[in-house]
Amino acid sequence: MQLQTQKRYYTPQEYLELEDKAKYKNEYRDGKIVPMTGGTTNHNKIALNFAANLKFGLRGKNYDIYIGDVRLWIPRYRQYTYPDVMVIEGEPIYTGTGTTTVTNPLLIVEVLSKSTKNYDLGDKFIYYRSIPEFKEYILIDQTKYHVMQYAKNPDGQWLLTEQELTEGVLELSSVKFQIHLKDIYEKVNFADREE
Repeated sequence: MQLQTQKRYYTPQEYLELEDKAKYKNEYRDGKIVPMTGGTTNHNKIALNFAANLKFGLRGKNYDIYIGDVRLWIPRYRQYTYPDVMVIEGEPIYTGTGTTTVTNPLLIVEVLSKSTKNYDLGDKFIYYRSIPEFKEYILIDQTKYHVMQYAKNPDGQWLLTEQELTEGVLELSSVKFQIHLKDIYEKVNFADREE
């Protein structure tokens, strides 16, 4: 006899209540709760390197940088997610009663892993593009020197620039900031196995 499992769909409120008690982070995808995969040491180093350099580079300017634990709500697609790095210009716009979920990032950075790469490049990018303030998307490979930069031009088109050289420099278009790839990948060991 074959056992059929019923898929359970959750409301955003049910997800938030469960997420407050969860021992690990989950994303919410239009009714489905999806556990997030654990990060590797390389993933963590890359996200931290990028965020730390960005924080220092934008010091004294009207931007806030958030890393990993701040949740993003995308109302058009009913998505809650945790980008690796977000930049918000001015004040964050919160949803709900607390200060854990924002709605208005200007820039999002994701560190790619085998299990999330296709989603980050595909549907997730579609969801992010529905955010009115969103102007730039940076995707960083954790297995080799490779950074993809999608920048929205004044005509609303998303333009792709790629960097793959150790001596390459990533210049952001949404904020006045540039970073050498060697600084993004500082102390990253490409011999480490990615999970």
